[in-house]
Amino acid sequence: MKSFIQIDNMRFYAYHGVMPQEQKVGNQFSVSVLIEADIELATQNDSLDDTISYADVAEVVSSEMSVPSLLLEHVAGRIYRALMARFQSISSLEVSVYKYNPPGCGETERAGVVLKSH
Repeated sequence: MKSFIQIDNMRFYAYHGVMPQEQKVGNQFSVSVLIEADIELATQNDSLDDTISYADVAEVVSSEMSVPSLLLEHVAGRIYRALMARFQSISSLEVSVYKYNPPGCGETERAGVVLKSH
């Protein structure tokens, strides 16, 4: 069986952006992750030791979101690498990072970057 852990739309106020104003006043961001990992034992024995805790995943994401970057690509890459390093049982990963009301995009709700394992 394939198994996934999904956390959608974690919201953060952070200071990512190329424009000096973005770095000074910040903006709203969201992050979603889709983790493929073998969690079959957890489906049988109800033990947190046999899965990846979504609270631990959220902690990694929050830590990376607190470090300012110019580019969303850089933020997403840091989150991706940090999750892969922390959780050895991840077999594939998708990380999405979105900025709300991005400057220079007219009336756009959000713009973002998605990184996926092959």
